[in-house]
Amino acid sequence: MVQLYNLHPFGSQRVVPCRQEPALCCCGGGALLVACAAPGCKVEAFAVGARERCDPLGSFNTLGRVLRMAYSEAGDYLVTIEEKNKATSLRAYVNWRCMSAGNSRVCVRMVGHKVEESYSALSKEQMSIVEMPLSDPPLCISCCPVNGDLLVGCKNKLVMFCLKYLVINPDFSVLDFERSLILHIDDVIPAEIALCAGYVAITTELDVLILKLKSVKKGADDTELCAHEINAPEKLVNEGIKDEAPSALSSQFESDDFVICQKPTELLGEESKLCGISVTLESTRLNTEDAEHFQVCYILYRRFTPDLSSFVFSVEETKLHSLQMLPMYQTGSFTTDNRKTAAKKELLSLFCFFSLPHVGYLYTIGNLVELLSTYQYSEKSEQAVLTPQFLHVITSNSLQCFTVRCSAAAARDEDPYIDTTVKACPPVSLDVCALRMQLFIGLKAICHFKNHIIILTKADTEDITERRRPSRRLLSRKTGSVTLKAPSESESGWNLYIVNTISTIQLYKEMVDYSRTYENSRTESCIHLLSEAHLLVRAALMDPGLIESEEEEELLASFKESCALLGDCYSRFDTKDYHLSLPYYKMSDLSMTEILKRVDSEEDRAQKYEKGFIFYLNHSLYEELNEELSKESAAKVLQIFHLAEPNQLPHVLCSPCMKNVCPSTAMEYLQKVERIVPTLVVTLTKAAMALKMGDLEAYKHEMDRYTETKLAYGFIAEPRLLRQQRRGQVIPTELALHLKETQRGLLVASVLALYENSKIELEEANAYFKMLCGKNDDSVPQLLVDFWEALVVCSQGEVLQELLLKLISQYVWRLSGMQYPDTVPLKTAEDLINSSDHYGLIFPWVIFMMSLGPQSDEVYPEDLSKLQSLLCGPSVNATSVLPFLEPLLEDSNAGLSIHVLCTTRMGECEKSIDKLLERCPEAVISYAQHELKDENRALWWTKLLPDLCKRTRCPGEDYSILISALKETLSVVAMELELKDFLNVLPEDGTAAFFLPHLLQCSQRKLVT
Repeated sequence: MVQLYNLHPFGSQRVVPCRQEPALCCCGGGALLVACAAPGCKVEAFAVGARERCDPLGSFNTLGRVLRMAYSEAGDYLVTIEEKNKATSLRAYVNWRCMSAGNSRVCVRMVGHKVEESYSALSKEQMSIVEMPLSDPPLCISCCPVNGDLLVGCKNKLVMFCLKYLVINPDFSVLDFERSLILHIDDVIPAEIALCAGYVAITTELDVLILKLKSVKKGADDTELCAHEINAPEKLVNEGIKDEAPSALSSQFESDDFVICQKPTELLGEESKLCGISVTLESTRLNTEDAEHFQVCYILYRRFTPDLSSFVFSVEETKLHSLQMLPMYQTGSFTTDNRKTAAKKELLSLFCFFSLPHVGYLYTIGNLVELLSTYQYSEKSEQAVLTPQFLHVITSNSLQCFTVRCSAAAARDEDPYIDTTVKACPPVSLDVCALRMQLFIGLKAICHFKNHIIILTKADTEDITERRRPSRRLLSRKTGSVTLKAPSESESGWNLYIVNTISTIQLYKEMVDYSRTYENSRTESCIHLLSEAHLLVRAALMDPGLIESEEEEELLASFKESCALLGDCYSRFDTKDYHLSLPYYKMSDLSMTEILKRVDSEEDRAQKYEKGFIFYLNHSLYEELNEELSKESAAKVLQIFHLAEPNQLPHVLCSPCMKNVCPSTAMEYLQKVERIVPTLVVTLTKAAMALKMGDLEAYKHEMDRYTETKLAYGFIAEPRLLRQQRRGQVIPTELALHLKETQRGLLVASVLALYENSKIELEEANAYFKMLCGKNDDSVPQLLVDFWEALVVCSQGEVLQELLLKLISQYVWRLSGMQYPDTVPLKTAEDLINSSDHYGLIFPWVIFMMSLGPQSDEVYPEDLSKLQSLLCGPSVNATSVLPFLEPLLEDSNAGLSIHVLCTTRMGECEKSIDKLLERCPEAVISYAQHELKDENRALWWTKLLPDLCKRTRCPGEDYSILISALKETLSVVAMELELKDFLNVLPEDGTAAFFLPHLLQCSQRKLVT
């Protein structure tokens, strides 16, 4: 559907001072090139600039009458199809600006001819005419706007020429072409073609085919692979899809008296392979080693049929026209030097347009193949040109301007996540607008350059009368050839105009002013016009030539203003897309205070706050912006939510933006809410407000209404009661600081509940407790250790190991540095052992070791017990713990017990026995009784017995202890080994009287058994 508006996109117009009657024209690179009508063979050049002037640049002769012409900005060359002596030729005019400036030097050469030797320094100032011989007459041409390559359409084939530069010397290079590829397409006579970035589009009278030349790596079976890919569609047609797919672009069974029309068809993407059109690639590069190899991908096929239900157009008039491709680039990827930066252009999106006399079609064919817009014309169209902002269409007597959706599609290609709560863009499905219909008489042709539209008029009274008379007969038509009709000499009254479109800013302001007429009556029309204005500015900002332009700053300001206006619409109007108020307001860069003022500035003060505005406020307050509302603005927000969504008031008050809210006013609103919906969050918010007022009695009253367990659930519902985020940093609230002093258990339990419910990350919680306790260095407050100890109970996997290492590191750091915790721990070692499986019962030999001597006052016993308990538990990985134990020395029973526990957990019992015999022999038997079991039982006689015998040979301070330990060991070994084995483990030089009792014990055990 096309929306009609009466805007003024066209500004001034001026007549081009042509000396002869124009037949064709094209423009680009700041110049307008006009080919003269028969019998002239001349091209006139005019400067097309920002000023209201059209100065002649000169002219140059062509070798024949120009039938088709195209200009390429990449390479700055003009290519023509010319007729001379009833023969058509293809020629390119290079360095034509020198000729138009008055230089008469001309060089005519064949394409691909070696020109390095024939060129000199004087050649810089001469025009070159490059002859491009073809085996078949050229019918149509197209230049790639990205790299300047040339595509020529002939009967049943397309020929591609690559643009290249021949370096004559470091200061001089010559533009040349190389025939690189031929696309053989059976039974196709192209009427129009288009080439852009490897995409090829072809139209006949009623058919459109778009292909992509995909570069592939060269392989041994390139030819076979290519043939297989190309013939696949034809194979599918032969296997039974022939009824649904056409056999060729222009294959129709006709007779002289009637026309048989096939049904309309549209095939997109992979389905377009079913079109049945065979395409064969033939590489014609001379240097085959460096030649790029291509594969054909089918992109789109569409077949139309004449609308026989209406007699407005005859069958002959129902033909496609104005095929063109429009590329859009990544913003900022273009510079002014065309020749050197053509390859630097980064293609973002690609669009293809083609039109029937009564309707036009715009497709996106880059990342996605999709029909964007359909344009219905009020009368028969003659020609159309597509720009990033507009579609300009000429009929016999009017110039029409339509909006396009290119910028909307390109914005989504550039940012696939644009349709979120952060960014937005009007949809590509938005109805297009007809902005203006400007009357002209006898329009024949149109082209454009930037904001200049060039139109050719040739008024002929007879012709106009005949054109307006509807034809009521079906004419036969043949597709055997395409006739390039020359202009009639009988035509009179011609003009060539340059119509300037007004600036983007001026048209944007007119659209905004126009939209205000619909504010109170037609909501959708208001949003539609503002969306068009937004897309207009967005398209201008995506122009790569805008970089470092003076206009850019003004366009950015207009873009933000358009976002604010759209935000106003979605926030004030009752529309299903009310949620778009949030991203548009965000893109406007307006603060919440400014947006509140925009609402207050409305004349209707008693207005109802719509869902869009409440949606914006809700999300903005939840997103914890860095903005702090004033006392007045905060009161306004409270009033809005009290009227619109009173149940959200507690959550609103927890936003950092509401820091300056009056607590007594907030308490009044909360009491009203509590009477309707009493919840934990309301109670906790009231407690926070009471604390802010300094009313500790009211605070205690609110907190005592629920148990600590229930209060923790309240913090899960609203975590911002405990912590807020400002500038990416977690900040404790005033309530959290008070809980740290009065109810540390509740605080730790609440943060633990937040973590378990994914309301806070572990690293955030660590930083939170450090900030809460004023620890900005590497030191760890006891409150954080309490949190880790509580978290161990419910953790597993990598998180558990990380927590255990953190706790062990902290325990070791305190023990080695003789540091006491800054506050009393919430849980003792016994509490942890009873509540967590990860804290194990402390082994008897560890308890025995700790009882051997007085405990040092400088060691905190709870940290030591917790560390020992962890090492006695099942979860600690002793290998990973070992590096953390280095600061803890073995010169005390406390340190020794930790190291022995670690080596034992690592399976190194022999090493543990050595440590004990060296530093604490009293505990060796207790250790052995507990640890030397099962697979380690043999260590009694293989390790412990020999070591004790060895140490007792040298009497010392521990002699009595060692003798006692030896006797205990002999008793155990005597009960374990056979008499013969027992004799073998006894030392050969031992005293018989000492060992005899144990031998008797061993032999008596044997007799008893």
